[in-house]
Amino acid sequence: MKIDLKDLARLIDKLPAFPESVSKILELTSRDDLAAKELVAVVERDMVMTVRVLKLVNSPLFGISREVTSVQHAVVYLGIDTIKNLAISIATSGTLPKSNGAGLDMEAFWLQSLSVGVAAKMLADRAGVPKFESADYFVAGLLHNIGKIVFAHFYPENYAKVLETAKLLNKPDYRVEKELFGIDHSELGAMLADEWQLPERLVQAIKHHHSIGEDLALSDAQSDLEKAIFSASQIFHRLNADARETVAIPKPVEDWLNASLDEVVDEMSNLEEEIDKAMIFIEA
Repeated sequence: MKIDLKDLARLIDKLPAFPESVSKILELTSRDDLAAKELVAVVERDMVMTVRVLKLVNSPLFGISREVTSVQHAVVYLGIDTIKNLAISIATSGTLPKSNGAGLDMEAFWLQSLSVGVAAKMLADRAGVPKFESADYFVAGLLHNIGKIVFAHFYPENYAKVLETAKLLNKPDYRVEKELFGIDHSELGAMLADEWQLPERLVQAIKHHHSIGEDLALSDAQSDLEKAIFSASQIFHRLNADARETVAIPKPVEDWLNASLDEVVDEMSNLEEEIDKAMIFIEA
């Protein structure tokens, strides 16, 4: 069953709307003249959003040496873009459907998403990316598989067939998606991220987290963020011994890592501990 992209776009519009505060944040941050105080005012009017942003900012994930007690201070430490993207991530985890008829394990889905987000941020820290930029790595990793939820929600019977076929034939999900639907979850996730007006760098990281491993020319041209999300995803699959999803690491990615992926995995001996610290995100 090939999916008509126009029909798919209409279905995306039917997903639950973001809270009013997030819609306002998206509206504000699309402006070039946004003042930090405007963003702070919108977040602080949403008590749930404020509490979750502060819990995240004060978690070990961000490693800030002093307690951040206000959204205004959070913006100072991490920047407008980071707070915007954290707010969107918080809204995403609360807005997207929590169950489906396709058999997609949502608990495992969010654990994988969180793990890739944490690993991507660790890669950013390893590469010396500033804190106010490294949060984007966490957000992109957290959202990299969101297209799967859309498939499972709107096409449950067909997506159940994808999951079953991928397991039976020992093939990665995204290849079976492409064969059955004509589009895979990374492309669909990018469509959704674009609809949500996420920054283009995050849209591209979501879109290319599989293709970078299959197109050497593409991997050479990709941003550090895109290489990090691809690498973090591969780290997750290697640690979970998922041979279906494991691919060779292109040289441009190894050059960025300045090591083989196996060497990087050995370096990240505290990854599981860092994931445990970040569980506050999906538990909050």
